[in-house]
Amino acid sequence: MWFFENKASYPEFLFRVVSDELERREAKQLQTRLRRANFEHAKTLEDFDFAFNPNIPKHKVIDLATCAFVKRRRNALLLGDTGTGKSHVAQAIGHRACLLGLDVLFISAQKVFTSLRAARADDSYDRVIARYTRPDLLVLDDLGLRALVQDEPLDLYEIIRCRYEQGAILATSNRAVDEWPTLFDDALMASAAMDRLLHDAAVLSFEGESYRNPNKKRRAKGKQ
Repeated sequence: MWFFENKASYPEFLFRVVSDELERREAKQLQTRLRRANFEHAKTLEDFDFAFNPNIPKHKVIDLATCAFVKRRRNALLLGDTGTGKSHVAQAIGHRACLLGLDVLFISAQKVFTSLRAARADDSYDRVIARYTRPDLLVLDDLGLRALVQDEPLDLYEIIRCRYEQGAILATSNRAVDEWPTLFDDALMASAAMDRLLHDAAVLSFEGESYRNPNKKRRAKGKQ
């Protein structure tokens, strides 16, 4: 045992035991946060290929990865073409937030609306909406992939309203900001929602070809 081998003093021995226990607890808490975050994949910024699409604003992504916007309870939108890495970056930022001790939930917008529709049916709406308003960071993936129907515009407004200045939202979408008001199908609701969502928000544009379906020239280069 290192205590006897190195003849450590009792205070040093106690310090190391306490330090080891703290590290063990912190590691366990991190694993708990990562599990609760419900990421679809284990994504980090270190394994993201920024060189693939040089137009992606790397410095802005790195700035978001500090999670200062989460601590300030502001929002961030990652907008742009399909396959350009929005979901990867969103999960990577969520992972960084977990490392910093913040509570995160990653979920697709479709799953949110499906769960809230079911919650209305079994009278658990308040409990389910609380799940989406409680975390420090809510990562909404593929928001606006399809038109919202029935009560979904109201559900989206309610999430934005409840989280305003209470927690951060990080959303990915193929739609540009000026298309978002049409999701609500009500001018007054759209104005109220967008005013809150965009207040001091970071809006990043992802442009370029799909990482999943590179063009023939890139494929040919990769075979060389």
